[in-house]
Amino acid sequence: MSLVEITKVHKSFGDVEVLKGVSLQVEEGEVVSLIGRSGSGKTTLLRCINHLETVDAGSIKVGGTAVGYREQRDGFHELPERLVAKNRRRIGIVFQHFNLFPHMSVLENVTEAPIRVLQTPKREARERGMALLDRVGLADKAGQYPASLSGGQQQRVAIARALAMKPQLMLFDEPTSALDPELVAEVLDVVRDLANDGMTMIIVTHELRFASEVSDRIVFMHEGSIAASGAPRELFTNPTCEPLRAFLARSAFAN
Repeated sequence: MSLVEITKVHKSFGDVEVLKGVSLQVEEGEVVSLIGRSGSGKTTLLRCINHLETVDAGSIKVGGTAVGYREQRDGFHELPERLVAKNRRRIGIVFQHFNLFPHMSVLENVTEAPIRVLQTPKREARERGMALLDRVGLADKAGQYPASLSGGQQQRVAIARALAMKPQLMLFDEPTSALDPELVAEVLDVVRDLANDGMTMIIVTHELRFASEVSDRIVFMHEGSIAASGAPRELFTNPTCEPLRAFLARSAFAN
């Protein structure tokens, strides 16, 4: 059984069908990057995995369990928000914008959810929080507040915060798109280290060179469907579909 099983997922906003029967499996320890033009459905698919958006049809399972739904004989039924939140504990997500609590220190941002949600003892949460901050190179910033950090540092805190919940799966939605160019590398280095450690990840990114280095598989989305999927070298050196060829030709990756 794959860790992530996405089966014939449809999602519309009003009259616009954003996902058109998407199916995708991700194995434990695999890193999959979703690429494609803006509006192709990448971020919507990511948000559906974490049940930040509901699906109109199809199913999404993580670790064999439907996220946000109870599977019964007559189909899937949406769970109450309390149980949805419990499902989400297994999935970490890092957004374009950092969404840190401005009134909390860096360490408090990392330990808040384990203490409140997982009922982790404060001392244990602080020890793990410091270890995670050390992992992302920010142990010396533990007592500072988000406003005093650069964008790259804030994003690294956001990654540590997601890891503090001990997720089975990490989702990244354009984690570097809000950063100045000189800050991108420090965030990508942290993601690269997670990949090397075997963390299962699905990454929405426009950083194609990074995707080619860190990913086991690239998935190219086009107009709400998966148009191509394969190993980075295969897809980037010998694209078989015209939309992918056009997308690569317009990207900096082609230069």
